[in-house]
Amino acid sequence: MEFLNRVKAELRENLKTVPIIQLPQDLTKTRQVPIPSNANSEHVRITERFIPGGDGQEMLIKIYEPVQRNKEELPAVLWSHGGGYVLGHPNGEDSLCESIVQAVNCIVVSPDYRLAPEHSYPAAIEDCYATLVWMTSATNELNVDPMRVAIGGGSAGGGLTAALALMARDRKGPVICFQMPLYPMIDDRNITPSSYEITDIHAVWFRSNNISAWEMYLGDSAHGEISPYAAPTRAKNLEGLPPTYTCVGQLDPFRDETIDYVARLAQAGVDVEFQLYPGCFHAFEHIVPDAEISQHAKNGYIEALSRALNG
Repeated sequence: MEFLNRVKAELRENLKTVPIIQLPQDLTKTRQVPIPSNANSEHVRITERFIPGGDGQEMLIKIYEPVQRNKEELPAVLWSHGGGYVLGHPNGEDSLCESIVQAVNCIVVSPDYRLAPEHSYPAAIEDCYATLVWMTSATNELNVDPMRVAIGGGSAGGGLTAALALMARDRKGPVICFQMPLYPMIDDRNITPSSYEITDIHAVWFRSNNISAWEMYLGDSAHGEISPYAAPTRAKNLEGLPPTYTCVGQLDPFRDETIDYVARLAQAGVDVEFQLYPGCFHAFEHIVPDAEISQHAKNGYIEALSRALNG
């Protein structure tokens, strides 16, 4: 059956209008398209500041917090944006971060981590780790509860989330109480059945794009042993990771690597909740946000985050 015919009916027509991006040839053109801030809530304050990144360079972060807040400590979420490690900016996920702040009553910090191929691995993950360290050392400034710090993100942001959980565990770094790597980009090998199955250029993210993005992200490190901090599916030990929520569409090339990750987390004794959405493609809840299934998915993972941070 053709890919579009397999897509859930309420998503199909909108998907047909989504611009097709093919990597690497469209990278420069796509980056030149402005990423507008889509913030619109009067209840959320957004501020920008610069902190030292992974190499000590100046790095932009965006901080989202309730406008009305008392002196009590709030939980915090480090949110890493998506974009295949080669695209994206925190501005593109303003609306989602606002939704998290309002639903969870928390602070969200989102770093403008460095992108490949100009900055290949480990630039992005080291920038995210630097953000985590800054967040947990600035708890008085941010007025956050250091024991209620979660991490999350979708796609490449989900991959960075999974890698960050491993890195924080192995470096005995800041305590992470919960991770939410949504449809994460975690396997550079492209050997799963779903990675071969999803090849249609209308699928938002598909096999050839994934291969190109991984090549750009890994850079010179692709010729040696691949670190689990680059491709978390390569981690041999998942014990001691924080409780986890994740989801993926059935028509996402990341379907099988996500399912494998979920199974291995459970086998390692990590509490994990997982949702598989039939007829849904990569990042469907962002592409068609008004669809019932999209709202169900988004509400599901925000509620999971709220449960984790608020008990």
